[in-house]
Amino acid sequence: MILRVASYNLHKCQGLTGPHAPERNLQVIADLAPDIIALQEVDFRFGARPEALPRALIQDMTGLVPVQMRTTGETSLGWHGQQVLMRPDLASKATTRRLPLPGIEPRGALAVRVAGLTLIGVHLGLARSSRRAQLARLAAKASRLAGDAIVLMGDFNEWRGDRGLESLEGLHVITPGPSYPAPMPTLRLDRMAFSSSVEVLRCGVADSDLARLASDHLPIWAEIRLRGRGH
Repeated sequence: MILRVASYNLHKCQGLTGPHAPERNLQVIADLAPDIIALQEVDFRFGARPEALPRALIQDMTGLVPVQMRTTGETSLGWHGQQVLMRPDLASKATTRRLPLPGIEPRGALAVRVAGLTLIGVHLGLARSSRRAQLARLAAKASRLAGDAIVLMGDFNEWRGDRGLESLEGLHVITPGPSYPAPMPTLRLDRMAFSSSVEVLRCGVADSDLARLASDHLPIWAEIRLRGRGH
């Protein structure tokens, strides 16, 4: 099985400085044409955490649907600002689990299991001590899912490539390219980590004029094959 997976921090659909324009983000996702995409910052930050990415527009503009789960609030699209979109045929078979994470600020990961793949979407903390603790918990969780192919992906908030990721030694970590800040990307904050049962065929950063306007992050993507599950 070959899948196109992606991760995208939407920055609450406000571009670098505003205005709120979710149609831009949805067009970026449509142009990327993923089978599954992990999203961060899909909700506004304060109050009832209402959705910043309008759910009514998602399928019409991208062909994808949100996974079903208990969200942060009645008007939220995600949990801790995170949501996973996927093709409707995959979403109908998917199961979702919310994973609380330790740290100075409230954080959580979202695990979605479908077709022998467990995809864990993350938005890690701003403090390295928190990120280390969060990755350690996620790595322990991944080690208990040995029967599945594992993809861990999202905004790692890690500015350096030589420290902070020690817990992921059992996974293959890739940084497809600079993804932040979107208008002039120089930092590789967005990453992916794969178990040995996942073959990465291609990967990259979705860099376009529209993507540089739509968020402060550019999306990252990878085409993957699940080993032993056909071609």
